[in-house]
Amino acid sequence: MLKRFNTNDYLVRIPLFIIFFWFGILKVLDLSPATELIIDTVFWMPFLQPETWTIIIGYWEMAIGLCFLNKKTTLIAVVLMFLQMTGTFLPLVILPEITFQDSNPFLPTLEGQYIIKNIIIITAALIIGRSYLKFKLK
Repeated sequence: MLKRFNTNDYLVRIPLFIIFFWFGILKVLDLSPATELIIDTVFWMPFLQPETWTIIIGYWEMAIGLCFLNKKTTLIAVVLMFLQMTGTFLPLVILPEITFQDSNPFLPTLEGQYIIKNIIIITAALIIGRSYLKFKLK
């Protein structure tokens, strides 16, 4: 049984859980420093107010974090994360004046850096997803 327990797997899963769950809670409680950026980004979303979308995104992130904790829900976590990350990268395109200094793509602002660092989160999730699917297919 211990042979099947991959500690390296959980060394990545637990930080992914912490990142998504913690940042999700901050959004739900309206304590996130990213709230204004989110509101500026989702202004065009239909049916609900931007503030409501922020709360929905927070719960979405909490669900992603929880799904990363269980190997059986890894695929769900990766799919939810890719949908979420699509929205996360939107400010780079629709709000370059906020995410880049003088709209120069080589000079990210603090907000731009906050978004760009998600590349490592995506990579970690792909490694987890790949190893899980590889293990499951054998």
